[in-house]
Amino acid sequence: MKVEIVKSKCQAYGNCADEAPELFVLDAGGYAEVVGDGTVPADQVNEARSAVKSCPARALLEIN
Repeated sequence: MKVEIVKSKCQAYGNCADEAPELFVLDAGGYAEVVGDGTVPADQVNEARSAVKSCPARALLEIN
């Protein structure tokens, strides 16, 4: 599983970084960035899915 951010949709809510801080960080403006290449370790899949669901702007994608 991988995650991606649609940068044009991100509204800097920060929910993703709250839900999965190992997978998402916020830049200086508060916008989300994926850590690494977006590959989600098996033990963090639940956190990744929570982060995707928690985004009010629907800026996160789960890619299988």
